[in-house]
Amino acid sequence: MPKIKTNSSAKKRFKVTGSGKIKRRHAFTSHILTKKSKKRKLKLSHAALVHKSEEKRIKRLLNI
Repeated sequence: MPKIKTNSSAKKRFKVTGSGKIKRRHAFTSHILTKKSKKRKLKLSHAALVHKSEEKRIKRLLNI
């Protein structure tokens, strides 16, 4: 039986925390930043956790 490959795009986008939750980055941070408020950009710069309903799908991509 061959090994199952990890999805390359998923391994670049997600990290697993010590407790097993999945960390992700926010969208809308790469360009057109002039019209976004400082507060909004600051909140987007911090990492967020993947929602519980999506965890199973992403763990399958990461082979966890």
